[in-house]
Amino acid sequence: MKFGNTLGLNRRIALLSLAALIGTAPAAFVTGALAADENTVFLDTKDGRVTIELRPDLAPKHVAQLKTLIKKGFYNGLKFHRVMDGFMAQTGDPKGNGTGGSDLPNIPAEFSQSPFRRGTVGMARSSDPNSANSQFFICLGDAPFLNGQYTVVGLVSSGMEAVDAIKKAAPGAPGGAVQNPDKIVKMQMAQGAK
Repeated sequence: MKFGNTLGLNRRIALLSLAALIGTAPAAFVTGALAADENTVFLDTKDGRVTIELRPDLAPKHVAQLKTLIKKGFYNGLKFHRVMDGFMAQTGDPKGNGTGGSDLPNIPAEFSQSPFRRGTVGMARSSDPNSANSQFFICLGDAPFLNGQYTVVGLVSSGMEAVDAIKKAAPGAPGGAVQNPDKIVKMQMAQGAK
């Protein structure tokens, strides 16, 4: 890693820490400072843009796989198939029912000490800790029971209002399955975004 990239990563981590301390940082501050970063992702929903800062310092293999899939356009049009009010919104399954993944291999767990708080992006998996592939979730609220059990891959730096607007499962719906779910309109890396 080049010295300049390390400084950029340290600055990004400091800004994300500040955002976590004060809730959601002002969008202009965070996105203006980080828009050109190689680990910034734009996830567009029908309700607006969500900006995600990926964390290769915590989960380099998971982040590399996400970036590969994003660049291929894999996530465009995929459903938020599992959305539980106050907990999380999950997507990334081409089957749309929670059982699918990409044609890339599963990724070994990269658990860290980073907590699952509102806005944290984590990788979904089966009961096997080494089964994450393409599905991920965004925490709608703090979820400390996930700490050390799932891989943290990023943090929403702006656009949580769009995440909050994603259609939720009906109360008591099995597994948080959503009827007629919202979709990812487009997911792209910020660098080179159109």
